[in-house]
Amino acid sequence: MTLTIALALVAAYMVGSIDFAVIVGRMHGVDIHDVGSGNPGASNVLRSIGRVPAAMVLLGDTMKGVVAAAMGMIAGGVVDFQSEWAFLAGLFAVIGHCYPVFHRFKGGKGVATGLGVLFYTVPLVAAIVVVSWLILLKLTKTASISSLIVVGASIPLAIWQGVSGMSLVWLLATVVLVVWRHKANIQRVFTGSEQKVPT
Repeated sequence: MTLTIALALVAAYMVGSIDFAVIVGRMHGVDIHDVGSGNPGASNVLRSIGRVPAAMVLLGDTMKGVVAAAMGMIAGGVVDFQSEWAFLAGLFAVIGHCYPVFHRFKGGKGVATGLGVLFYTVPLVAAIVVVSWLILLKLTKTASISSLIVVGASIPLAIWQGVSGMSLVWLLATVVLVVWRHKANIQRVFTGSEQKVPT
């Protein structure tokens, strides 16, 4: 089982390294690293290319988390959607998204991929997160603020849904990584220079 889990984690990282913002950007003749904020994520695609391309990126990045969590659960050999292996593989997918081997380790923030992990492991929490994010985005018009708030809220919501033990540890590690990836956004929020998104 140890080898199976190790292979699943490597596969999860590789899946996470598939950067849909880069792919969709190229489909539209755009290098996503050279436009807007330069971040290869759905928000920058929305600002720079449009709603439909952004939706494609959001779906692709979210599915990475779903696929990775599923691989982790299967590798663990137990049918338990809140398995620690599902959350650990999900973390590896988020690491892959943030530091993709296919793109010189220059990736996005990991929010959508982390959301995919939640959809697989605790779907009610994922649904609450999505609705809350949309409301906050409408109010703040700032994707980073909305994302940071709901990412932080996912921990108590997951505990409410019974996530505990190592599953909670891996989820917390995922949250810490996503927040860390937003450090530049946090600085811009405090200086009032953070970019808005069209809503």
